[in-house]
Amino acid sequence: MANIKENDKEHKVVVGITHGDFNGIGYEIIIKTLMEPRMLEVCTPVVYGSSKIASYHRKALNINDFNFNLVKKAEFASSKRQNIVNVTEQEVKIDIGESTEIAGKLSLTALDMATNDLKNKHIDVLVTAPINKKNIQSGTFSFKGHTEYLAERFGSSNFLMMMVARDLRIGFVTGHVPIKNISEQLTEELILRKLVVMNNSLIRDFGISRPKIALLGLNPHSGDEGVIGDEETRVIIPAMKKAQGENILCFGPYPPDGFFGSLKYRKFDGVLAMYHDQGMIAFKIIAFDEGVNYTAGLPIVRTSPAHGTAYDIAGKNMASPESFRNAVYLACDIFNHRNNFDTLTANPLKISTHKQSDDDSGKEN
Repeated sequence: MANIKENDKEHKVVVGITHGDFNGIGYEIIIKTLMEPRMLEVCTPVVYGSSKIASYHRKALNINDFNFNLVKKAEFASSKRQNIVNVTEQEVKIDIGESTEIAGKLSLTALDMATNDLKNKHIDVLVTAPINKKNIQSGTFSFKGHTEYLAERFGSSNFLMMMVARDLRIGFVTGHVPIKNISEQLTEELILRKLVVMNNSLIRDFGISRPKIALLGLNPHSGDEGVIGDEETRVIIPAMKKAQGENILCFGPYPPDGFFGSLKYRKFDGVLAMYHDQGMIAFKIIAFDEGVNYTAGLPIVRTSPAHGTAYDIAGKNMASPESFRNAVYLACDIFNHRNNFDTLTANPLKISTHKQSDDDSGKEN
């Protein structure tokens, strides 16, 4: 676990938080989240941002009973305070609700600093406030988002974007891909790899001993046995059968409309969608305000709220912190689940006493 000040005897999960685009709702949801009394009981928050920008937002939101503890480095953070590390000492022009070059630059600076500290174990987990995917682009950042950036920084080629809300967990075989290119990118090997990542994550990150995973079809009615497309019979079903041969409990492919409309998703621990909007539309209808974006398959834990910069309501004290707050709690939960799993794995005797039977999950086929 991360190191903090020697005089802080009680060590909790150290959560690094990047401020994202400071012209959006990032600081509002960060401050509102960290104001919750229970937060300091669960973790030690370290925000990578600017104390001056934070003060501006705090005053704009008319919040008078909250202050950050300014520290030079994450390792100096106090476990009894909400900490902030300055990523710049410069005076910064704030244009609430607008995309600016400096906001993109400092969102990348915060992300780089936090990622370096995560690599060096000065923080335990990372929670990222929303960025603007356009203004963050630079000579050193040419990624589609946080997920791809972190995958490269930590040398991971097999990862999975997963949306989480309570017992609903939706992963995506393809991510930010144009609709016209989805079919050609779907391969048996890719689907199998994503199934393995999801299965492993449900076991290690979420503490589910025998997870059950549903696969969604690509075509209307899941192709109607090849009448409306052959991706189901050609790649999805073969990948599912190979996964079953590797002792992964996966089922489908299910037509997405009936699957979500009939609430069948409640019978599974995870759902694997074939493309972004297929799973995301359903997820946001079910859990718009509370959902969390989690990057499975990385050696580190990273979460974020399931929404963007929301320029339209920035500075108006209208943003709900629920999704961001859930992202912090989920990051801590996953970190603790991983530690528990790795401890049990290292001790076969403990595994034998904690192992559940295949029927213990409470899920239905």
